[in-house]
Amino acid sequence: MRILASVAVVSCFVALPCSAQTILKSEPLMLAPYEVAFVRDASCPSGQVLKVTGAIRGLHRRKTCVALPGEQASLATATP
Repeated sequence: MRILASVAVVSCFVALPCSAQTILKSEPLMLAPYEVAFVRDASCPSGQVLKVTGAIRGLHRRKTCVALPGEQASLATATP
């Protein structure tokens, strides 16, 4: 039982770095419904990336500019 528990703990530590989101250079051709892809695109301002969400057949993909994933806004750059 201890071996099974230790294997589960080790697999969690190995899987965590894989959960990071990759930022692509171009928008993927195929995207599953509701799947999210982050794309570095010139249409978004500096410090932001294009968030593309896949849609079901017959609907358009949702595209929005968002802050880079994993970065937090500082209070110095916040505006009232």
